[in-house]
Amino acid sequence: MLFDCMTQPEHLTHFWGPDGTTTPLENIVVDLRPGGVFETTMVNDADGSAYTMRAVYEVVHRPERLVWLDRGIRTTVTFVDLRDGRTEVVTHQTEAPQASAGFLSSLDRYAGYVAGLT
Repeated sequence: MLFDCMTQPEHLTHFWGPDGTTTPLENIVVDLRPGGVFETTMVNDADGSAYTMRAVYEVVHRPERLVWLDRGIRTTVTFVDLRDGRTEVVTHQTEAPQASAGFLSSLDRYAGYVAGLT
């Protein structure tokens, strides 16, 4: 389920983007394969301005690992089965100092969304 939440538009629309943004379902494109596009357009809730992220998947190993590259920022998400009914989600980004705060708030939203599903 955690992998699906990170890769399916019907889930991504609930949490993708930093606090204060919305990512409408129709603004999400996921072509889940190496070389496929991962694109979202996030809308600022306060002023309606939009920001588009366009990444390319480098690695797609369901349900263990995702890697995508967006303008030099490589994001790796690893789903580790702890063998006790829990899964640890480990996320690593390279070259992302300016984007890290927004991405971290998106991950917080992801955690809250997933918690509400279980």
